[in-house]
Amino acid sequence: MATTYLDRIVAAHRAEATADRRDRAALQVEAARAAPARGFEAALRESPTVAVISEIKRRSPSKGDLAADLDPAELARSYRRGGAAALSVLTDQEFFAGSVADLTAARAAVDLPVLRKDFTVSPLDVLDARIMGADAVLLIVAALGSDELPELLGLARASGIDALVEVHDEPEAELALASGASLIGVNQRDLFTFEVDTDRACRVAAVLPDSVTRVAESGIRDGDDVRRLADAGFAAVLVGETLVRSSDPARALAEMRVDRART
Repeated sequence: MATTYLDRIVAAHRAEATADRRDRAALQVEAARAAPARGFEAALRESPTVAVISEIKRRSPSKGDLAADLDPAELARSYRRGGAAALSVLTDQEFFAGSVADLTAARAAVDLPVLRKDFTVSPLDVLDARIMGADAVLLIVAALGSDELPELLGLARASGIDALVEVHDEPEAELALASGASLIGVNQRDLFTFEVDTDRACRVAAVLPDSVTRVAESGIRDGDDVRRLADAGFAAVLVGETLVRSSDPARALAEMRVDRART
């Protein structure tokens, strides 16, 4: 089987996790002292429009640099002006040129909840997210074993943060539901080619119950894309490349805010 982008990234993160000898109990104590989270899933549910999760992303493995010199605090404030419901900040350094500093700077600049966008493969990753101030952590079904997903989901909840559980197809969606996920993101990017299939989210949405907060990810360029996803039942969209490459991120974001009550 061909090696995917995700395979290479996850292998690197698993190697780091294997070498990590920090004491879990000590990290749990530190995480318990963190300030209350801002409520990531609640912010998406309460948004009067389709919620836009705006991403702070310097580069991608498939396209290289997107906005290598961005200022995370300035971009976060621009997203806030445009009406973002939440932020997503890449903290992976090797593949996405992100950092914990990007997340802490962005979160300090605005009052929005923040997702730590990284490749979570161990309990220590979840605790690190809580300690650095993230309000939600990303759990990618394709990167986790069947026992790991419910374990990490449960740890996130016990630590006081939400978990965005990312799926790519219907079987992964079923695994997410079986693990008790209430916040599910459908990534439209193909794991083998990294190309975007703009129909993927709508197909997978058909197996997600109304009780789930649905988030569409990747390949979302404008208000028309958001309207199509709203019609498929998505409460939120996660947008990165389109916004970080825009000369006016606030305006680009504002144009993606679509009424959830469309008929």
